[in-house]
Amino acid sequence: MSLPEILRKNLRLPVVGSPLFIVSNPDLVIAQCKAGVVGSFPALNARPADQLAVWLKRINEELDRHNQENPDRPAAPYAVNQIVHRSNARLQHDIEVCVEHKVPIVITSLGARTDLNDAVHSYGGITLHDIINDRFARKAVEKGADGLIAVAAGAGGHAGTLSPFALIQEIRQWFDGPLLLSGSIASGDGVLAAQAMGADMAYIGSAFIATVEANADERYKQCIVDSRAEDIVYSNLFTGVHGNYLRPSIVQMGLDPDNLPESDPSKMDFGSGGNTDAKAWKDIWGCGQGIGAVKEIQSTADLVARLEREYQAARQRVLGA
Repeated sequence: MSLPEILRKNLRLPVVGSPLFIVSNPDLVIAQCKAGVVGSFPALNARPADQLAVWLKRINEELDRHNQENPDRPAAPYAVNQIVHRSNARLQHDIEVCVEHKVPIVITSLGARTDLNDAVHSYGGITLHDIINDRFARKAVEKGADGLIAVAAGAGGHAGTLSPFALIQEIRQWFDGPLLLSGSIASGDGVLAAQAMGADMAYIGSAFIATVEANADERYKQCIVDSRAEDIVYSNLFTGVHGNYLRPSIVQMGLDPDNLPESDPSKMDFGSGGNTDAKAWKDIWGCGQGIGAVKEIQSTADLVARLEREYQAARQRVLGA
């Protein structure tokens, strides 16, 4: 399995920080890249739409300055997530802005489009596509995605139900390209385990919410520190797509997490933000099952340093290397 150069150079760890709706902002992305992991954000986080160009200009300039000042430890690349769903009226605009600024990595979700992949390839960028099963993985590659992000059971936000063992195993039977794994990874041990299963990199989201730089309510951050896997609720009520959410945030909105109604997926609307008065991700907090490893709110640099220590210790323990 070979990775494109952009996913090999300048990385301290084989990790991509997943794009977190509302939470991921330039401060978090820049901190992730400087710390040596791929930082990312959803294009829709930049509001209004003209802010996307402002964000990209700032990220590019700050990372370029960092690289000039730290030639021995340059920053990792960054990524922008595009929601490829018919309700995203900004999609074409946001693609054009990403092309103009030559975003190195574009992550696509909820739909695969050949024209989007072609646009990113036109300037030398790569695309990674979120999938929850083998069927969607094949469709994404057929439409030109360079790599896949296997979103397995336990992942934060919109998540699948398949075991990571089963999902990675099926994809690797036919796909030898870049493959990332998402689902309950919040430790260096988990990063190594993802590679042992056959993935190239780990895709980590929830742990980065509980960082100083993240644009999240302090109660949200503390709830992640205080919660465990049993506090995660899987529901499609809030966006029309099944996802994982923190139980306390559901309770505080006056809802019963054990008796949530089913939503109509046809009403999924990423322009309005959800299907209930309690909005994901502002009121109902997305989170994955791996948060038991998150013990404190800390800087992104300190979190990545912890992940690296754990990763190296796990390699030594398992591989003797």
